[in-house]
Amino acid sequence: MNREGHPAGLALQSWRATAGGVLAIVLIAISTGAAPPSSAPDPDDGAAPSPEFNPLEVEGAPPWGFNAHEMGARAAVDRLPEPMPAFFRNARDQLAWLNPEPDRWRDRNNPEMDQAWAYDHYVDLENVPEGAMNAPDRFTFLRYLNEAGLERPERDTGFLYYRTLELHERLVTAWRNWRAADEGDPRRGWLEERIVHDAGILGHYVMDASQPHHTTIHFNGWNGDTPNPEGYTTDREFHGRFERWFVDAHVDESDIRQATRMPSLALVDLPTVRRAVRDHIDESHDHVDELYRLDRDIGFNPDAPGHPEAVAFTVERISSGSSMLATLWWSAWVASGT
Repeated sequence: MNREGHPAGLALQSWRATAGGVLAIVLIAISTGAAPPSSAPDPDDGAAPSPEFNPLEVEGAPPWGFNAHEMGARAAVDRLPEPMPAFFRNARDQLAWLNPEPDRWRDRNNPEMDQAWAYDHYVDLENVPEGAMNAPDRFTFLRYLNEAGLERPERDTGFLYYRTLELHERLVTAWRNWRAADEGDPRRGWLEERIVHDAGILGHYVMDASQPHHTTIHFNGWNGDTPNPEGYTTDREFHGRFERWFVDAHVDESDIRQATRMPSLALVDLPTVRRAVRDHIDESHDHVDELYRLDRDIGFNPDAPGHPEAVAFTVERISSGSSMLATLWWSAWVASGT
């Protein structure tokens, strides 16, 4: 069953019709896109847009929720080594605000923009052909997917891995240009603006990858077209219930900051960066079963006292994203000087 006929897809269409059809990929379906179901938005679902719609006022939720994205970004800044240029460390609030920015681009009223970024928020690893992620860039990757016969390759796998690599390389390039500019050159200030912006946007995708729902076809309840011997939930609100409402109710930012690790080394060559980003995604995917088991046995209930094991799991996932983000930010700065 493809996304258009999947119950989660139908629920998302209904939500989007009510909300004016923006933010798609949000909480409900942001991380899938598969063949089983897909997390990608469908521009042809017939929902009527609302001219008054403001994505920042929607009662739905963007992936990881704004709070988790922003907490993760602030923790990453706080863990940067001292040699990181001061202007970057002083941009803590801006980097946090920018972390959810790609979710503010989700707007079916602007389909050209919406579709350009819709598939960058997830990678459904179950649907990726063996060896395809060895492709050097997203277009070679897409060619491999077409050759493998996927129905809608961009939807059925997603580009989270490549989006992360692309933005990291942009950041290295901007840092390199900043180093080459004279201190009195006004263009150095412009480059600082570019560096902060690109770093903030990179942060969004690094944080998305730490949320297991963003790495699997089981993006919002267990996929009904696959075996479910463990009796995991098929609740089509699981994605949002976990990553926004549970986080908002039970996760404290101080816990994220304490659990975030300072970069132990810089990743200065492209193969090492690729491996680290892939490991980050694979590690998150390894937690899919644990996420569903915890929900079955304990529950991620925002309206009940937070169970210590469920809270600890959530904190670990967010801090995994913030630790990886600190590493990539630091690595881009160091690599620019090599």
